Amino acid sequence: MARIAITDGMATGAVERLRKAGHDVDVEPNALNGFDAVVIRSATKMTESAIAAAPSLKLIGRAGVGVDNIDLDAATKSGILVCNTPASSTHSVVEMTIAHLLASIRFLPKADRDLRDGKWSKKSLKGSELAGKRLGLIGFGRIAQGVGRVAQAIGMEVHAYDPYLPEHVARDQNCQLHSNVKDVFSICTHISVHCNLTDETHHLVNDETLQLMPGVGADGIDCGNHLVNCARGGVVDEMAALKSLESGQLASCALDVFEIEPVGDHPIIQHQSFHGTPHIGAATKEAQGRIGNEMADLLIGFFRGETPNSVVNRQVLN
Repeated sequence: MARIAITDGMATGAVERLRKAGHDVDVEPNALNGFDAVVIRSATKMTESAIAAAPSLKLIGRAGVGVDNIDLDAATKSGILVCNTPASSTHSVVEMTIAHLLASIRFLPKADRDLRDGKWSKKSLKGSELAGKRLGLIGFGRIAQGVGRVAQAIGMEVHAYDPYLPEHVARDQNCQLHSNVKDVFSICTHISVHCNLTDETHHLVNDETLQLMPGVGADGIDCGNHLVNCARGGVVDEMAALKSLESGQLASCALDVFEIEPVGDHPIIQHQSFHGTPHIGAATKEAQGRIGNEMADLLIGFFRGETPNSVVNRQVLN
């Protein structure tokens, strides 16, 4: 029997599976000392000090994809495996990204706000279509590839920047891969972020790159420039995005993730061409069920002596 802490919530069925397997599961414990494993989402930060305060930990499970809220070096030095659930939320985040893109180009948030204020803004809310435009994907992993397939079905031309991706992967997806991120910004009117937050990607979307966006689609339509981030906060320089909204260089900006969460009273939220969501890209009933079951399988197998397939810091296994 293992003691397992779940700090940020988990599907009820998955928690019950762990308990039926004989494990002692504590949901939202006050401290992690004495636990063999912890399951976190994005809210819990497993810093070096947090890891040091839980010397009995053998595994940190990230119920989701990104692990930037975990100090991987500290976990590795302590011999703690870090695992995630890389595929379970893919479809949910793909749909959220497309939803934000469509909401942006058709002014759905502003139209709703105007209606609530008693305004009939029919004449001022002429949008544009995704069809015939170029979509730039920053990162081209599972989620970005899913977004690319939907975008192509709608009629978009897909471009990507991902320095770690073999070129044939993009080619097989009918996506043009670029070696320089600036090339993507310079030809795409629609940008969607799909990379992890690292030192390399911090503020990768900034004043310089945003100023490169052309504003006119590949079909010659003056559609404006549109930015979506459903990946990780901090990849987008939010103040640079606000500056671009204020100047008109960006026609819209939609964020599901923020550099500091909860976001609080950030000035970008008040701009009429911004709309956002509180980090809910993976928050569907279907995705949370899949994530919970994948994590339960991982933990049950691990404490039976099996090596999880999704180990992020594989050097611990050596």
